Amino acid sequence: MTVFLAGMGTGLSLIMAIGAQNAFVLKLGLMRRHVLPVVLFCALSDAILIGFGVGGMEVAGQRLPWLAPAMRWGGVAFLLWYGARSFLAAWRGGEALRPDANGHGLGKALLTIAALTWLNPHVYLDTVVLLGAISAQWAQPWVFGAGAMVGSFLFFFSLGYGARLLAPVFARPRSWQWLEFAVGCVMWLIAAKLALG
Repeated sequence: MTVFLAGMGTGLSLIMAIGAQNAFVLKLGLMRRHVLPVVLFCALSDAILIGFGVGGMEVAGQRLPWLAPAMRWGGVAFLLWYGARSFLAAWRGGEALRPDANGHGLGKALLTIAALTWLNPHVYLDTVVLLGAISAQWAQPWVFGAGAMVGSFLFFFSLGYGARLLAPVFARPRSWQWLEFAVGCVMWLIAAKLALG
């Protein structure tokens, strides 16, 4: 259970970072348009990529013993950079959520979320590389991966369906600044844990 919860917590903290994919899901949730197909697409895509990362890292770690440490330190560097980017966004401020009044048809929404998911290198870094590398540190990497997958489903469903509750909050730029600051802290905390083993 500890490994599962560690995977869920790590997955949730990585996916919480504000990016184009999460902002798009949040906007559709605020507009209450196509929420179920979009959040299912995001969560299933994450599950596929996490499975590939966990399985690939386990096999690759047996054949290439240098790979896990290289991925670990690459993950540390990425998390430090991502956290710094979040801190910079928090310091600059000025962002607020403004839902698109025109909305999106289902086809356009799914094409957009597919591009934001599968064409985004950060998605691969978070799911395949980083979660794969972290899972290799545990004796039961698949349990860790299952926790990360469940975390992804929880996050996307909460984001999509809970968005309407957040509309008044994220209309204010200060809320985005606090969220970016929190994301930066989480990223640096994970980097420290990963660096310290």
